[in-house]
Amino acid sequence: MKRKPTPATRAIHGGGPTHRVNQPVVPPLHLSSTFEARDIDEQVALEEAKADTFYTRYGNPTLSLAETVVADLEGAEAAAVFGSGMTAITTTLLAHLKAGDHAVFQREIYGGVHRFAREILPSYGVSVGWFDAVDAAGVESALQENTRVLYLESPTNPTLKLVDIERVARIARARGIPTLIDSTFASPFNTRPHELGIDGVLHSATKYLGGHSDLLAGALAGSRPLVSRVKSYLRVLGGILDPHAAYLLIRGMKTLELRVTRHNENALEAARFLEGHPKVRAVHYPMLESHPQHELARRQMKGGGGVLSFEVAGGLGEAKKFANALELVRVAPSLGSVESLLSIPCLTSHAMLSPEERRRAGIGDGLVRLAIGVESPEDLVSDISGALEEI
Repeated sequence: MKRKPTPATRAIHGGGPTHRVNQPVVPPLHLSSTFEARDIDEQVALEEAKADTFYTRYGNPTLSLAETVVADLEGAEAAAVFGSGMTAITTTLLAHLKAGDHAVFQREIYGGVHRFAREILPSYGVSVGWFDAVDAAGVESALQENTRVLYLESPTNPTLKLVDIERVARIARARGIPTLIDSTFASPFNTRPHELGIDGVLHSATKYLGGHSDLLAGALAGSRPLVSRVKSYLRVLGGILDPHAAYLLIRGMKTLELRVTRHNENALEAARFLEGHPKVRAVHYPMLESHPQHELARRQMKGGGGVLSFEVAGGLGEAKKFANALELVRVAPSLGSVESLLSIPCLTSHAMLSPEERRRAGIGDGLVRLAIGVESPEDLVSDISGALEEI
């Protein structure tokens, strides 16, 4: 081709156009757990090279293709895939931290990561500091001489706060501290944090990258040295992605741009409807003009993504009434899929936090998280409107 294809196009073609010599249009699925070598010397060479045709815990051609597409989508040198988003996050953190180190976490992060930082890392001798997502200047005061990782999430789950990614990355880089970000809510279509200076970009690939509620997967994208370091831990810890799930992930990423474009449009329409409803106290969505970080959103995001949250008048009891009255939107704990899903964070994703920790993170009992799908926007608004009438 006369020009390099865009990441969206390369995702469809498995990393780029191939020579058309009786090649399958759909890449083959390699289900084998192990691979035969011609002789012992070749087997040793494959093991030493950590080849994807030695043993599937070390690598697999289907996993390699998924990693190529993830790296392309994020504009990174390399990528790794994992058995879940939490496996990607915990393996990456363990590859960067040891006893005596200090790590700084954004306060507003997914509940599972919050627990890992608060309970599990200290049990291994790692101390932890915190900063608020909207306080980029406050990052510096949280850093210490022995800080080895700065961990971010943007937009945040479930309050849709943003981090000034470029500014925070610049602060950490000046101190030589690696930065990691959970960019699941944004997806590579809306934000590419690696190009803004972040070292490692993490995803629960279960969500937008897969896009169909039919797989569990995680992903990391970054420089080749960073990814190689994490992969060395992955091979020991064993949280690999199953080849069949990798096959589904490859298929899902082919339509990422199409799906996220519709997610963006639908979520913005739903957010605008909710913002004007008398039974809704507040709506959290970065592409709303009323969002306190709207200008930052426009600067570092193409769209707001498919997730929004809103506070129902009347608290938890009324939030439950709303959830139970929905007909099209399904009550299920996930996001980024073609169907619209709902959860109440204080009962699900952040139930493991104490009430005080939820309060500090801005998660009230009446907060509802809507993961808008790609259905007709008219049908979605009608369903939401009807459910609100039950409050």
